[in-house]
Amino acid sequence: MDFAQLLDYIIIACVGGLGSILANRGIAVFNDGLRPIMPEYLEGKITRRELAATSFALSFGLVIGFGIPISIGTTIIVAHSILLAADIIGTWTPNNKWGTVLAGGIGALYSIGVMIGLQFVVDLFAMLPVDFLGSLGSIAGPVFVAFAVFPAIAVAYQHGFLKGIVAFIITFVAYLLVAKFGTFNVAGSKLSLSPEGMSLMVAMLVMIGFAMTKKGDGSGANTSLLSIFAERVTRIRKNWIWLALMGGFIACASSLLIVAVDVLPHQLMNKGEYNEAAIATIARAIGFIPLVFSTAIVTGVYGMAGTTMVFGIGLLLREHPVLAFFAGALCMYLEVILLATITKGLDKFPGIRDMGEHIRSSMTKVIEIALLIGSAIACNMIAPSIGYFWLIGFYLLNRTAKKPIVDLAVGPIATILLGVLVNILHVLGMI
Repeated sequence: MDFAQLLDYIIIACVGGLGSILANRGIAVFNDGLRPIMPEYLEGKITRRELAATSFALSFGLVIGFGIPISIGTTIIVAHSILLAADIIGTWTPNNKWGTVLAGGIGALYSIGVMIGLQFVVDLFAMLPVDFLGSLGSIAGPVFVAFAVFPAIAVAYQHGFLKGIVAFIITFVAYLLVAKFGTFNVAGSKLSLSPEGMSLMVAMLVMIGFAMTKKGDGSGANTSLLSIFAERVTRIRKNWIWLALMGGFIACASSLLIVAVDVLPHQLMNKGEYNEAAIATIARAIGFIPLVFSTAIVTGVYGMAGTTMVFGIGLLLREHPVLAFFAGALCMYLEVILLATITKGLDKFPGIRDMGEHIRSSMTKVIEIALLIGSAIACNMIAPSIGYFWLIGFYLLNRTAKKPIVDLAVGPIATILLGVLVNILHVLGMI
């Protein structure tokens, strides 16, 4: 084992271990659905057992049915695989000093196990008689091309169809212009701008511009929340050092390219498009600011990765893990200290405040469709005669299941299963 690999294991162990400790102590959790439940436990309204059961019910399906399946076939871990599991580990361990130590140890070992397991699966797939790893890479193709469209969809959700069309056309024109004229010669070297990345930046500016046209009505909703829940805001600030450390470790893991915040950055990182992945990550973080801040104020429990901006910082500082650690820690510290100030500022721009929900919805829809199309392409590459049959049947049958797989993961899971099936049929001499 070389130093780089050892460093990867140490950092991912710190992420999983510290995340489990934060959940154990009720300082932060990753699952947005679990955060509102935490005050019920902290105030003695529900038992530790009830909290643990709720955490398991909310997070286990996403770990098994989303985070790990999306991560399989790559060496980059989707953050849900680690941080949602940290929620479970933290709430299932006792609420005392030894329970905190136990949570940290189990969280660290689990995270290392996930990393080793993913590499084992990659190596195993490469040994199969029919190698379908290359085909799995096709899943990301549509995601890579289509991710720039989500701001236009968010504009349509928030401001209506016509403004969505305007944002879409501007994005499309920006893509064409950069693709045609985006290559320059600088000091004898060729510099090429990414059409996808640049069109996304233009689309985000358009989206923010539309959102800022909606002015505040003076209601001061967030300011009222702050006055009601001032004690809970103070509780978050008191734990700034723990949260800053978590931000530092996550940014460091992101800089080492071993963890991604979500499917879209994950797929872009697999394609080696790290700048585009950073842009997508930062755009996602902007969308989560209103949700994370408002739920933090009401519950007194912060997001385990904050607004998730630390993932973007790590990508921007990739291959500089020490610098990324300090930058991520500073980012999380500023989020915590400026929690009240930023939240009050959102009252002046309710369009920006409301934009977050539409960003999340549009990104989810775009990724769902892109992954499904990419999975169809990959399935057809693996088995040209039955690939489309397999994916469409799997997708529609999943919708009839009592506990269906989340739509984001259906395509990749179907593709992996088809690859395994093709190898079995090959061994049996049927193909």
